Amino acid sequence: MKKQLLAKGFTLIEVMVVVAIIAILAAIAVPSYNDYLRRAALQEAFSEMANWRVRMEQFYQDNRTYAGANGCGIANPAPATARFAYACVIDNTNGAGQGYGLTATGNAANVARGHIFTLNEANIRSTAEFKGGAVANRPCWLVRGDEC
Repeated sequence: MKKQLLAKGFTLIEVMVVVAIIAILAAIAVPSYNDYLRRAALQEAFSEMANWRVRMEQFYQDNRTYAGANGCGIANPAPATARFAYACVIDNTNGAGQGYGLTATGNAANVARGHIFTLNEANIRSTAEFKGGAVANRPCWLVRGDEC
């Protein structure tokens, strides 16, 4: 009687099927993970702008104006973060120093690039740019697609 040799290992077809499955999973997982990182980065801007607004309102209660030595009243008005650049502009539409506009602009070197959010003295939040595209008059801070 002859002994039959058993083949060990995988065939090329089996390996290619596994590679195809991994590629499909990666094509779905990587963009989802990047979107998750982007949404997490946006929370930084929302938190900083809300904190900045509180400080502006405290300054207004003490001085009856938003304008001050630093332009926007409070000392060191612009928070320093790695993902966003912040700016403040005094709005004199309703009288000298009676309004302001805060802006958070995503830095180009990270996942927050292409995002611009604004906030004013009436606590009106808006999104000017989302994922690099202009947004038409959204009265909220967009987080995902058209969701506020």
